[in-house]
Amino acid sequence: MIRREPAEEVKESEESKGNKKKKIPSGKTQVKRKKEVKVSQEAEKEDSAPKKKRRKKKTISDVLAQHAPTAGTPEDMQKLVLEHFENKRSVIELEELQIPDTCFVKENDLTHTLSSYLKEICPKWSKLSKNHKEKKSVLLLVVCSSAHRTLELIKLINAFKADTKVMKLFAKHIKIKDQINLLEKNVTHIGIGTPGRIKALIDQDGLSLESMKYLVFDWNWRDQKLRRMMDIPEVKKETLELLDSGLIRASRAGTLKIGLF
Repeated sequence: MIRREPAEEVKESEESKGNKKKKIPSGKTQVKRKKEVKVSQEAEKEDSAPKKKRRKKKTISDVLAQHAPTAGTPEDMQKLVLEHFENKRSVIELEELQIPDTCFVKENDLTHTLSSYLKEICPKWSKLSKNHKEKKSVLLLVVCSSAHRTLELIKLINAFKADTKVMKLFAKHIKIKDQINLLEKNVTHIGIGTPGRIKALIDQDGLSLESMKYLVFDWNWRDQKLRRMMDIPEVKKETLELLDSGLIRASRAGTLKIGLF
C-alpha cells in the first residue's frame, strides 16, 4: 500500500474542485430563455412595423408656389421696415422710419417691362438726364437681389436709357475702390446693383444721394426657387439697412421717389 503525502491529497482535491462545473438551477435557466425569446419577438415587431414618415418641412418655394403672384405695395415695404427695426429703435425713431404714401410712385402691376415701367414713372427722363452733370451721384438707382440679376436688368433697360450712362454696382469680381474711382471720374445717370454694395459705396462716400431722384426696387421678380428679393434673408436685411442709410430720410424730405417694380 502506497501512502500519499498530505500535500498530494490537497492538490488532488483542489483539481477536482476546479474541474467541477457550477450547476445552474433549472428554474433560472427557463426564465432566462423566456426573456431572450420575448426580447427577440419585440425586436421582430419593431422591424416589421411600418415606420412613420417624417413630415417634410415646407420650403419657401412650396409656400409661394401655392399662391398666385401679387404685386408689391408700399404697405408691404413699410411693414417690413417697421418689423425689422421695432426692437432696435425707440418710438420716436420708428416714426422717422415711416414712409408716407406720397413718397412712392405707382407700383408695377406685373404687366410692365422694366423700360416701360421707368418710362411711366419718369416721364421727363430725357430732360432730367441732360441736365445731370454731377459726379459721384446717379439720378436713378435700381436695387436687385444679385449680380446676375443686375446684368439682366442692364439689358432690359436699353429701351429706356437712350444715351445715358449706366453703371453696375455689385461686389462680384469688382473692387469697391474701382467703382469709387469710376463714380468720381464720370457722370453716371443710372446705377443698378445689390443693396450690400450700394450701401458700402454710400458709407465710404463713394456714392452721393444728393442728385438721386428715383429709387426702384426689383420687388416682384422671382428667382428659380420662386423667391423675391425680400424673401431672401440676407438680401432683405441689406435692403432694409440700405433704406436706413439716408434713403428713407431723402424720401420723407421729398427729394426722392420710391418705386416697386
